[in-house]
Amino acid sequence: MSLRIGDVAPEFNLKNANDSDGGTSSLSGSMLKNGCVVVFECNHCPYVIASIDRMNNMAEYCKVNAIGFVGINSNDPDNYPADSFENMQKRAGKGMPYPYLHDGTQEVAALWGAQRTPEFFLMNGKGVVIYHGRMDDSPRDPTAATTSELKDAIDAMLAGSTPPVQFTDSIGCSVKWK
Repeated sequence: MSLRIGDVAPEFNLKNANDSDGGTSSLSGSMLKNGCVVVFECNHCPYVIASIDRMNNMAEYCKVNAIGFVGINSNDPDNYPADSFENMQKRAGKGMPYPYLHDGTQEVAALWGAQRTPEFFLMNGKGVVIYHGRMDDSPRDPTAATTSELKDAIDAMLAGSTPPVQFTDSIGCSVKWK
């Protein structure tokens, strides 16, 4: 069962690969004045790899606009060792401007209904989901993108409007379930 537009996003508290002290991050701690973006992602998916620079730029855009940004890796690290916590730390160490969280039990992905990587959820400042889906229509080739649904949803939210598109099917690899 997936979160739907209008649902309040459920809390999580997960180990942060981007925290050298081994700490955790929560949704409530990541939520800023205007909301938060949560992206389900991983290390090995070619769609994620091709989107890294755009996700980093989106995280910075969110920060400037008082919106939190968090990545969650829910893939099974036993069958996909590239997605282990240790490899998450290596990726984070290369310069990731947002928390990169490990959902080792896959409970958060199941609760949120995440199906793909990358898959984005935008919550407003009250934690209500107002957009769910893809960043744009070309995650593997940024030069071929003709849409910008996530940014459009953020801009509409900041303007006090309902996003023009509130749901899109994500384009990417499937979440690798245990």
